[in-house]
Amino acid sequence: MAVPKRKTSKMKSRQRKAANRYKGVQVNKCSECGAPVVSHRVCPSCGMYKGKQVLTIKE
Repeated sequence: MAVPKRKTSKMKSRQRKAANRYKGVQVNKCSECGAPVVSHRVCPSCGMYKGKQVLTIKE
């Protein structure tokens, strides 16, 4: 019967388990226009970030 030569470290086992837990990039809604936005990024449709106008978007 096969027996492990060394103890599997906590980090190694957690890395293995984390691969199955990954759900992809989480998308939120913009508070101003409701468009889908990645967290901590400027909204590409209206240019708002944390309630402030950061970019001017030409429509």
